[in-house]
Amino acid sequence: MPDEKATRERLLKCAKQEFLEKGYMKASLRSICKKAGVTTGALYFFFQNKEDLLSAVVEETLKGLMEIIQSHFFREIDTQARTALSGDASEDIDSAKQILHYLYQHYDVVFILLTKSQGSVYETIVDQFADALEQHYDKLTEQLFLNQGVPRPDKDILHWASHMQIDTFVHLLTHVKDEEKALKDIEQMVAYLVAGWVGAFVKKT
Repeated sequence: MPDEKATRERLLKCAKQEFLEKGYMKASLRSICKKAGVTTGALYFFFQNKEDLLSAVVEETLKGLMEIIQSHFFREIDTQARTALSGDASEDIDSAKQILHYLYQHYDVVFILLTKSQGSVYETIVDQFADALEQHYDKLTEQLFLNQGVPRPDKDILHWASHMQIDTFVHLLTHVKDEEKALKDIEQMVAYLVAGWVGAFVKKT
């Protein structure tokens, strides 16, 4: 097939638009091929099925996001466990802004994942991120216990806190189109979340 790279990129561009407009379940491979100016046979040369096509649209963005998040997790476990109850939200705000900026840079793909992926393997993506955050909080609170003697919170509290944090990003991405405003809003939101963390987990005197 001549110019395979260009054909594949054209299919991905048309697929992203189709998923944005119709959602995964109603998206049509035939429509995608028509917009890309290729046959369905050409699509199947590159992708196994509709879900494989969706994966090709979103996976690079997801990979980059996970790299940023894992880097934040590593730094927090490595250093912040000693100071995580100080109430200083500055480092958390910086990390949140970095993540949010990345999400807005890839807004269309993120919007597909959050609102248009029902029926695909990605339809539980918000819960998957909350689960990953909960596992991180479990490790972090273990470090707090070992380093500062702070009693570890109940698992249900960690579960709730994890979902609340993820929902903060989801709220901004689905309600605030302007990145500059979202970056300002996240400062107050993270300060609120950090204060809640301290209030919930600090051992009362």
